[in-house]
Amino acid sequence: MDSISSFYGMFLENYTGLWVLGSVVLLLFVGFFSSPLIVWAIALAAILVGFGAPTWLLAVYAVIAIIFLITPLRAALVTSGLLAFMKKMQFLPKISDTEKAALDAGAVWVEKDLFSGNPNFGNLLKEDYPQLTAEEQAFMDGPVNNLCKVLDHWKIHKDKDIPKEAWDIIKKEKFLGMIIPKEYGGLGFSALAHSEVIMKISSRSLSTAITVMVPNSLGPAELLAHYGTDAQKNRYLPRLATGDEIPCFGLTEPTAGSDAGSITSTGVLFKGPDGKLQIKLNWNKRWITLAAISTTIGLAFRLRDPENLLGKGEDVGITCALIPSSTPGVVLGRRHDPLGIPFYNCPTQGKDVIVNAEDAIIGGVAGAGKGWLMLMECLAAGRGISLPAQATGGAKLAARVVSAHSLVRRQFGMSIGRFEGVEEPLARIGAAAYQLEAMRRYCLGAIDKGIKPGVITAMQKYYATEMGRQVINDSMDIMGGAGISMGPRNVLAEIYIATPIGITVEGANILTRTLMIFGQGALRAHPFAYAEVKTAEAGDLKGFDRAFWGHIGHVIRNTCRAVLLSCSRGFLASTPDVHPQMKVYVRRLTWTSATFALLSDVAMGVLGGQLKAKQKITGRFADILANMYMATAILRRFEYEGRREEDLAFAHYNLKRCMANIQTGFDGIFDNLKIPGLRWFFKGWIGAWSRINSVGSQASDGWSHGIAAAMLKEGGIRERLSDGIYLPTDRNEAIGRLEHAFSVTNKAEAAEKKVKKAIREGVLPKKKVHLLLDEALQKNVITQDELKLIQESDAVRYDAILVDDFSQEEYMSRHS
Repeated sequence: MDSISSFYGMFLENYTGLWVLGSVVLLLFVGFFSSPLIVWAIALAAILVGFGAPTWLLAVYAVIAIIFLITPLRAALVTSGLLAFMKKMQFLPKISDTEKAALDAGAVWVEKDLFSGNPNFGNLLKEDYPQLTAEEQAFMDGPVNNLCKVLDHWKIHKDKDIPKEAWDIIKKEKFLGMIIPKEYGGLGFSALAHSEVIMKISSRSLSTAITVMVPNSLGPAELLAHYGTDAQKNRYLPRLATGDEIPCFGLTEPTAGSDAGSITSTGVLFKGPDGKLQIKLNWNKRWITLAAISTTIGLAFRLRDPENLLGKGEDVGITCALIPSSTPGVVLGRRHDPLGIPFYNCPTQGKDVIVNAEDAIIGGVAGAGKGWLMLMECLAAGRGISLPAQATGGAKLAARVVSAHSLVRRQFGMSIGRFEGVEEPLARIGAAAYQLEAMRRYCLGAIDKGIKPGVITAMQKYYATEMGRQVINDSMDIMGGAGISMGPRNVLAEIYIATPIGITVEGANILTRTLMIFGQGALRAHPFAYAEVKTAEAGDLKGFDRAFWGHIGHVIRNTCRAVLLSCSRGFLASTPDVHPQMKVYVRRLTWTSATFALLSDVAMGVLGGQLKAKQKITGRFADILANMYMATAILRRFEYEGRREEDLAFAHYNLKRCMANIQTGFDGIFDNLKIPGLRWFFKGWIGAWSRINSVGSQASDGWSHGIAAAMLKEGGIRERLSDGIYLPTDRNEAIGRLEHAFSVTNKAEAAEKKVKKAIREGVLPKKKVHLLLDEALQKNVITQDELKLIQESDAVRYDAILVDDFSQEEYMSRHS
């Protein structure tokens, strides 16, 4: 025994530093590979023995290890005291009933992987990538195209109404019944088909797209399809599908916008003379799409039951009901003016409106008080369909129009798209169109599997509409005078004007980012946090023990992973079979996930229940989580579409932008998350290391040049970028005229290059190309056909860049 002690003494004297380092590395790798608790116990025991720990310390360690390894002992001896202390200190966040409904609505999807610190990209990059059925494709090629043909954005703008011809098609072809099951007379389309329809119509007329979009989003049809009684479904759904009933849904109020849970509209339950339950309703709603022309009003209100007729107490809770617009006391007819975009957006009031409770409440009397859960579950899917489709359609149209204009429009003898100053925003437009489509498809794959990922769809809504805003701003900068001159030639003005509408509706973007994505995601997607809160509230010691110590293990594992992945710049992360140039992004995203998961737990631990009030911090966390998701969607698209070489610039540019945004988010958290007593270390050391060893930086100019160059060529990725939007070929229409000029200009450029080459070689004098055409023909530099092509290009380019003008009488009549 003395010889062993002597050996350890000599070892420790000479190798203590090395042993400490080795012990740290050992523990880091034990955590990195998510080893079970028994492995940790053995590793720690080996380290103690290695340091020559005395027998009494080893005995104490053995007792502690046994307590933690035997779950009932741990719960009784350790966890029970912790739970009591945390309740006393009110450390866990308080969650209101409306917040619980939002948290319990829908499902958790890939956000859980990204939140885990150890995402499985092999699975994430195999998520479903949906395609239209033959029936759905036929609808796109027939009724949708037919509807788009009769839409004229300028005429709709002037008339302030959608034409009757369009309404007839909408009703006849059941555009308002896309989500209604076939057995009730609807089309029963997939989420992808729903999205495709909205995207295509959005590229033609936003007013019409919104009119079609809203009844297929949150509203009576969806609520009835999921929660209605058989009688309600049979009565309403067939008529909603054919447009014989025009629905609206009243949720928002003057004092209840983003905070829809604070609605003041009320319904009071009472027994009528015949003994049946009835409701007296009073409401004051605004911003209600289609209300003025509706025949059926979906209504969210707070139901009161003073006589406790339902046995649920006086305050039954938020309830959803259907009210025929013809019911006495219903006030309709007025409308708002949403930035001049002429879809019906209206106020509505109800004064002492009496309805039968069983007939009116969605789901019958059994649905009383369940309205908030119904709304949250429907919104959990709806946010991922309509507005992202609208934003994607707008971006695709902008990419098509602006790229054509950038080639056709010349200044200083050169197409403006070849100027680096124009190349930069043009590349942003093209990259955004690529990314938005990737996000749209990726999310729809989940929804069409029956998953309603509330956190992801909130991301879809916020980041899609914000990217749409950036796209249209860049587009207007490039289009210049052609962008600001309204008229039939300007197909982007409507999108520019309407952009704030998408930013505002279905949850204002500011609060969607700062409250929903991370505020809810931190609980929903975290593997243990919400379980801790729920089990603590329920007094479930066994469940809390499992969640709490699982959470501790989660923190330790992610600390180990974050350290090792940071030191190796992600190279310790495994990568699935992806394009060789994409592997670096998978590694960086794995590294990001570990760091993000660790910082999330640090923030929750430091701020506790105050976290949701620290919205600058939660907004940065939201940006990191969302950019991880968006990068995953981009990788999925690139891999699914066959790793095309012409797509590399788009993939690299977007992925680098996502990683740069992630680094910006980390920088903001390190600078502003105040950790008592450790902020100097967190900000000064860890934050500084993060900047030196960043996860990413912006794309180089070479990638933006590659995108812009690809957008100025016919065919190829330019066609795929605009796939799914309506592109008229008639040269009497703005897009048809511009596309023809783009095609002719592309062809003429080859002939012009011959002339420019001849100038450089001294065959032709140094003059402007159009002054040398006859001489170039005489010297056989160009052919007769090439001469005609150049001359035609001059004419069609001039025609394409003209803008609309009006006489004083025409202008005044338009605004009268």
